[in-house]
Amino acid sequence: MGREIAHVMGHEAASWLERPEREQEENSSRLIEELDLRPGQVVADIGAGTGYYSRRLAAKVGPAGKVLAVDIQPEMLDLLRREAVRTGLKNINPILGTTTDPKLPPNSVDLVLLVDVYHEFDFPWEMMQGISKALKPGGKVAFVEFRGEDPKVPIKPLHKMSEAQIRNEAEVHSLEWVETKRALPWQHLVLFQRKLQTALEPAKASGSPKRATIP
Repeated sequence: MGREIAHVMGHEAASWLERPEREQEENSSRLIEELDLRPGQVVADIGAGTGYYSRRLAAKVGPAGKVLAVDIQPEMLDLLRREAVRTGLKNINPILGTTTDPKLPPNSVDLVLLVDVYHEFDFPWEMMQGISKALKPGGKVAFVEFRGEDPKVPIKPLHKMSEAQIRNEAEVHSLEWVETKRALPWQHLVLFQRKLQTALEPAKASGSPKRATIP
């Protein structure tokens, strides 16, 4: 679909995920607020890494809620578990996924969060099929990517995505665009919702993929 897939960041660089300046650069606290989470919800953090966002999500959904923290690197999940224990959070469930399957139960998740990870999926179509099936009716997917339209964002172009590209790739699945939030310093938050009537049907390709027009 006209995009080069970026390489996955290895666990050797895990410290970058926990860098002290991340809150200032990305306004992580604001992102959590923009997700409008409620106590008791089930959230999947795909590409969870060290659990930087998993921990924040877990605190937001509370003891009655659950965070399914998915990563394909066992070493990342080891770091995530260690941090969860250190912070006393017991509602984070680490899951070892694969490059084609997030290993999420069907119809189980209220929100799937993808922070700076979708552009690194080796098999984005297969992953999004698994993610779509994991959503509860009306469940949402939140794409958070560095803005590809903005040359001032100091990230390599290969690790940025435009809103139009995100929509082009998401809307071939059983997902419909809800809104795009632009409150973050460097990233956009693009929200989709599972289509109720076609939630478990595979995407049907007919000709070229649908192209999004961004106002």
